[in-house]
Amino acid sequence: MKAMTYARYGGPEVLAVSEAPAPKVAPGSVLIRVKAAGVNPVDWKVMSGGLDAIMDVHFPVIPGWDVAGVVEATGFDTPEFSPGDEVYAYGRRDSVSGGTFADLVALPVHMVARKPMSLSWEEAAGLPLTGMTAQRTLDTLAVRATETLLIHNGSGGVGRIAVQLGVERGARVIATASEKHHERLRELGAEPVVYGDGLVSRVRKLAPEGVDAVADFIGGALEDTLALLRKGGRHASIADPGAAERGGSYVWVRPSAQELDRLSALADAGKLAVDVGRTYPMEQAADAFRANMEGNTSGKTVLTPFTL
Repeated sequence: MKAMTYARYGGPEVLAVSEAPAPKVAPGSVLIRVKAAGVNPVDWKVMSGGLDAIMDVHFPVIPGWDVAGVVEATGFDTPEFSPGDEVYAYGRRDSVSGGTFADLVALPVHMVARKPMSLSWEEAAGLPLTGMTAQRTLDTLAVRATETLLIHNGSGGVGRIAVQLGVERGARVIATASEKHHERLRELGAEPVVYGDGLVSRVRKLAPEGVDAVADFIGGALEDTLALLRKGGRHASIADPGAAERGGSYVWVRPSAQELDRLSALADAGKLAVDVGRTYPMEQAADAFRANMEGNTSGKTVLTPFTL
């Protein structure tokens, strides 16, 4: 099969199109024919060596953790799925090796869920990591109806999903973003504010008594967060481990078919949309990484099958 691989740490220049053996399908696993693979910042951070201290790496690496595709084959003891089923997954393993930027990927069924019928392949591939990260953050915060939720970086991939999840739970959502993203955030149900110097005063104009919960999806916002929280408020971050030392939570998401099923139900009920910014054929993964690193796309970056 064809796959994007890298044999050493580095930037997008280390990616190459390679021939790789098709993955073996272990008991309790499925082999997925990749229809689309989501690109996330963690993909190029792993490639640069950013998680070397906590995850073993087996070169050459096939990057990618998000996938949407069709079940090609099943291993022994896998009654959950059959060949031809449309599925999606957040396929992070405990070590870095065989990922989703390939023709095929094999994953254990506890990571794999049925693809939302209402989403395209590209939209489905853009949902797993961002969606489950947003969902776990709001679960950690126990966001409830009538509360006010502040989201740092509401226009990012995780932030856009979190806005929708907060609205669906009945919360009032205030989201920081640059002005070019404000219209879309309003469409999703948030009250947008410009981030940066003076944020506390801008949010106070909207919520004079402060906010009940803060979800930080960018980092570097802890002091503003604490200044805006009401007494007894909760805060969580996916980007700042220091949040846990200041009365909050540091969130790291786990693969889970059950959590994906929750997102699928919302998507198919018309309560959750995935904004896809740009797609690239798999062989242009390096260009997709560069665009993701530069942050010059609005919405998710997604890879589609090889055209070679």
